[in-house]
Amino acid sequence: MPTGKVKWYDTEKGFGFLQTDEGEEVFLHVSALPAGVTSLKNNTRVEFGVADGKKGLQALSLRVIEAPPSVAKAGRKDAEDLAIMLEDVIKLLDGYSNTLRRGRYPDDNQSKKLVTVLRHIADQVDV
Repeated sequence: MPTGKVKWYDTEKGFGFLQTDEGEEVFLHVSALPAGVTSLKNNTRVEFGVADGKKGLQALSLRVIEAPPSVAKAGRKDAEDLAIMLEDVIKLLDGYSNTLRRGRYPDDNQSKKLVTVLRHIADQVDV
């Protein structure tokens, strides 16, 4: 079976293109993806069956060999540092919820601070 990498794949449109190790482009339709796979990242190493279609080569089936390294995972903070950050978020959320219990919404500055911290935490946890 030929091997190559994902050149690009559009989840919404349900198709994309692969590039073989020899440099040929191969059309990839969503129907060729393995069960449970709904999207592919660029440069993911794959193995695939191929056939001549009306407009050129087309992948019949696909198997993911190796996903590209996660940029988010490589830039993560140490687990102990993340634990401290989460404890701080809990304190922020506690203060936020107390304000809500008093029938008021927190001011814009508090809200912006909370959203910024939550986004940063989400970036650290996301893989």
